[in-house]
Amino acid sequence: MSLQPEDDFEIPVQTATVAHAAFPNGNNYMKLRDELGVIFKDEQFAILYPRRGQPAEAPWRLALVTLMQFMEDMTDREAADAVRSRIDWKYALGLELSDQGFHYSILSEFRTRLLEGQEEESLFTTLLDLFRAKKWFKARSLQRTDSTYILASVRTLNRIELVAQTLYHVLDLLAQVAPDWLKEQVSPDWFERYSQRPTDYRFPKSETERLALVATIGEDGYHLLSQIYSEKAPELLRTVPAVETMRRIWVQNFYQEENRVHWRKEGNLPPASRMIASPFDPEARFSTKRQSIFWLGYKVHFTETCEADQPNLITHVETTPSNEQDNLALDTIQVALKKKELLPQQHVVDTGYVSAENLVRSEKEYGIDLLGPVRPDNSWQTRVEDAFDITHFQIDWGRKAVTCPMGKTSSNWGPGKGPRGKPTIQVQFHKKDCSYCAARERCTHSKTAPRCLTLQLQDQQLALQSARQRQQTKDFREQYAIRSGIEGTIGQAADKLGIRRSRYRGQAKTHFHHLMAASAINVKRVLDWLAGKPRSQVRLSHFAALAFA
Repeated sequence: MSLQPEDDFEIPVQTATVAHAAFPNGNNYMKLRDELGVIFKDEQFAILYPRRGQPAEAPWRLALVTLMQFMEDMTDREAADAVRSRIDWKYALGLELSDQGFHYSILSEFRTRLLEGQEEESLFTTLLDLFRAKKWFKARSLQRTDSTYILASVRTLNRIELVAQTLYHVLDLLAQVAPDWLKEQVSPDWFERYSQRPTDYRFPKSETERLALVATIGEDGYHLLSQIYSEKAPELLRTVPAVETMRRIWVQNFYQEENRVHWRKEGNLPPASRMIASPFDPEARFSTKRQSIFWLGYKVHFTETCEADQPNLITHVETTPSNEQDNLALDTIQVALKKKELLPQQHVVDTGYVSAENLVRSEKEYGIDLLGPVRPDNSWQTRVEDAFDITHFQIDWGRKAVTCPMGKTSSNWGPGKGPRGKPTIQVQFHKKDCSYCAARERCTHSKTAPRCLTLQLQDQQLALQSARQRQQTKDFREQYAIRSGIEGTIGQAADKLGIRRSRYRGQAKTHFHHLMAASAINVKRVLDWLAGKPRSQVRLSHFAALAFA
């Protein structure tokens, strides 16, 4: 690929003069070019293009247009129009005032090249490398992480709509890929059922008729799948991703018995965490938060620096299925930070990220002080005054024995399993010691069984106990107060940059959306910091402000 050096794209004097005259107070994109220079280089995108020929547009410009597009939450059409018509954009891109720009579809093609080349993080990391070179990161900076929910770019469907639209979608794709083959597989009544997008209001209203319809859809689907996977079918059909999605949806919603198709009922369905909810975005999942927020989509985790004397910059973005617990994402985040050489000394997170395993792993593997409130012990003993919770027992890890508050020693110490197969230690006391104990009612509700304890592995149990003691201190509350600042980052990304609903379908494309939103936030914050703008403060209502008057 023949690439021109960035020196060939210097801003013409006339363009710069007119631009500054039109914007005497400056502009974000003018400051972007003046302060950061040419951020991207064509060479970093060379692997995305054929070696012969030259791209219609310089890749470095497309990368910068993509960044500016997300800074204003623009569509591709709007971004292409801005390149043609706005002086500040021409200034940042080093274009003549008379430059006519390009067709908006080039932006979509550029994003596709990034994703197919697995270079979707390159724009984000290039900015981080630039900020590091300018010393806007401290070594082992204090950082904080939090997550928020993301709505998938699909409509929520009931199960009948789901299977009907899945079959409609696959038929539409196969009609483009192998029209002659498809016409031989279907009967005339299929065109009546699947020529229009199926929606609930088109379905019959009575339960009997709806069940008859879904049985017909199930049989039609099984017939089509059997033909696609037969030896006589073109191999190309089995490479269509929507076909595999349909197969999975049919397994989840139907089953065959005695040569008949049956509709799965409640109690015979896979867990909600594994159910495909839309044929157009099979990776989106249903989830709930605090029993008050329900959504279909994903979750994004933002990690940012939070030093008082430097701009708060996002260092990592992690997009996960909506039903993945936050504590499972933490190790992935810290591994990525280590790879970027951006590990913090202290990592401030909320309760969702803190677990015994994460406390130990953060310290041992990454040298990170994981700061966040630990979930409390939920045993009844912790809620009853004078009852014996686990803190009243003396644990001798060397002897593998536990002494109760009444001085009795455990009789058994062995391995056990907790939730999701997590290894634990099960401790049991002698039945004779517990049966006649004067303090039995303060220890267990069982009338006959002895007291049993479930312990984490030694490092984890000690870390958990230490964290619970620590979070009761004033120092912890003062240090943890800084976590609330990331709520502003999430608010900025959701309210100003539109990340609450994904622009695209699929986790990879949704992740790219989040990366570009984070890049846009970083650039805005750097420019504000260089301009000496104070950070936004938490807003108080007029009534709340009375407390400080």
